[in-house]
Amino acid sequence: MVVFRNDPCGIVCLFITYFVVLYSDYVVIEWLIIPTMFDSIWGAFHGLVFNIIVFMIFLSHLRAVLSDPGIVPLPSINLDFSGMKAGQVPKKLVTKDGISWSICQKCEAYRPPRAHHCRICRRCIRKMDHHCPWINNCVGEFNQKYFIQFLFYVGVAGLYAIMVTVISWTYDCPICQNMIHKNARIAHSIILVVLSLLFGLFVIAIGCDQFQAIFEDETAVEHVKNKSGSVNGYRSTKDQKSKMMLLQEVFGKGSVFSWMLPWRSARRVPLTPPVDWDV
Repeated sequence: MVVFRNDPCGIVCLFITYFVVLYSDYVVIEWLIIPTMFDSIWGAFHGLVFNIIVFMIFLSHLRAVLSDPGIVPLPSINLDFSGMKAGQVPKKLVTKDGISWSICQKCEAYRPPRAHHCRICRRCIRKMDHHCPWINNCVGEFNQKYFIQFLFYVGVAGLYAIMVTVISWTYDCPICQNMIHKNARIAHSIILVVLSLLFGLFVIAIGCDQFQAIFEDETAVEHVKNKSGSVNGYRSTKDQKSKMMLLQEVFGKGSVFSWMLPWRSARRVPLTPPVDWDV
């Protein structure tokens, strides 16, 4: 299911993301590789590698933006929770699979364990970690892999851009005989390095948080609520699961190499609703 949020902040962040990536690609090709390595096989090599990384950034980012993060479907029938405070409606229902579902009063529906309501998406999201404006979507059970891939490729692009900048300035630059071109090249190189460092450090910090959440088997929402032992009927299984098992829940059970391919996703585990919903 393709989703897109009409959130002004998220849309602005999308434009900023694409502008920075495209600008970085422009500087690497137009101001670093072509002026100094246009007649070298290394110029073609660096240009090809960097554009492959840019392609992976766009692909993983689009998957994170447009993928269903784990939206809990609404029931086809109206459920009446008006008697919940009086105790007439159970706050939790246990399904035939032994899974405890809780009530979301905003969605007016039952939700599975570890699902939380997002005020921006206005829906409950399975295993919601946080709502990220940079992908204009929630980071949840079904798109966390793509979000981590996006962070990884942005970090790789930043490191590679800095490396190409250093290599390029060791070559002679014929167009730099013109002072205007020389100053422009210096300015673009400085801006590229600054952007690479800023976004590189940013994605490293977010990436570390993501892997910590995976290994702790606790999302950011659960951490904030300080309910790591029991959240919406869920009990952490980090002591029963190895780190590899926890990673496979996010990236799938394929090879480690396939974990970084944005066109493969982890297997979705269906959940049986506590009432007979037509979903």
